[in-house]
Amino acid sequence: MRIDEARNRRTRHPVPLAVGIGCYVLAAIAGLFLLADEYGPALLVPLWIVHGALLTLLIRKLGAKESSTYTALFIVITSLMSVYVATMARDDLTLQRRGEKVTATVVKKWLDPAQGRKGRDYNYTLEHQDGTRVPGPAMKTTSDRYGIGRRVTVLEDPRGELRPRTPGQADATGESLGSGAFALAALGAVGWTAWRGSDTARRRDHGKPSAGMRRTCKAVTGNHTTREAQEERLREALRTYPADRRGYIKVQPDDYPGLPQRRAARIAWEMGLRAEATGNRGSWRFKETVIEEVPHD
Repeated sequence: MRIDEARNRRTRHPVPLAVGIGCYVLAAIAGLFLLADEYGPALLVPLWIVHGALLTLLIRKLGAKESSTYTALFIVITSLMSVYVATMARDDLTLQRRGEKVTATVVKKWLDPAQGRKGRDYNYTLEHQDGTRVPGPAMKTTSDRYGIGRRVTVLEDPRGELRPRTPGQADATGESLGSGAFALAALGAVGWTAWRGSDTARRRDHGKPSAGMRRTCKAVTGNHTTREAQEERLREALRTYPADRRGYIKVQPDDYPGLPQRRAARIAWEMGLRAEATGNRGSWRFKETVIEEVPHD
C-alpha cells in the first residue's frame, strides 16, 4: 500500500522527476556528442540502445505507461538528430575559434569520384601568395564556384586538421539552432509525458477517464463483487466509455472476474453492440459491427 501511495504521489506531482529526466536527456546528448568524435558505431550504437532502454524505464515512472516506449523512441531519435547536427557544426565552430583569415589562390580543382547517385563535390587546392600550400585537406564546395587562378578569402586551420572554408561556409548558426531545436523537442516530450501522467493520476483519484483512455478504458473497481453488480458496471462502461480511433470500446476482463466473455457479449448485444472475438490483446472490445463476433447466451 505504501508503494502504491508513493507511486501515486510521484505521478500527481511529477515536476522533480521530470526535471531530473530532462537533465539526464541533456547530459546524454552532451556525452554522446563528445564521444562521437572519438569512437565509432561499435561503441556508440550499444550506448544509444542502453540510452533508449533507460529512458523507457524513467518515462514509465511518470505514469503514462501506455505510451512510454513511443515517447522514449521519440526522445532517442530527437537526441540522435541533435548530436548529429551538432557534430556537423563542430568543425565550423572550431575553425571560427582558431582559424586565420587569409587570401589564397586556387591552383588545382577536381571532382570527387562517382559513387552511384551520390552528389559529387568539387575540391580545390589553395596556395598562399608566397607559393606555400594552405594547410589541411582540400577545400570542398557542392558546386563549381571557383576557377583556377581565382583568389578567395578563407579561414585556414594553423594545425592543418580542418579543411579551409570561406567565412560564409564556416557559419554554424543554422546547425547550432537546429541542434538546439531537436534538444528542445526531446525535453518537450518529457514535459508532455509528465503532464499526461499527472492528468491520469488526478482523474483516477476522481474516478474519471484520463486523456489516455481512448486506447484502453479500464473499469473502476470497487467493493461490488457480486455478478449482478459487475454486470451493471459493464453496462455503465459500455454507455459511458469513449471509443478508440477504430470505434471500439475497450474494457479489461480482470475488472469483471465473475463474468465470462459470452455473458459480456450478451450484455453488449442487449445494448446494440457486438463483442469482437479477434485481435483483443487481453482486452474485451465492443462495437456495432465486428470482424468476428463472440457467441453469446
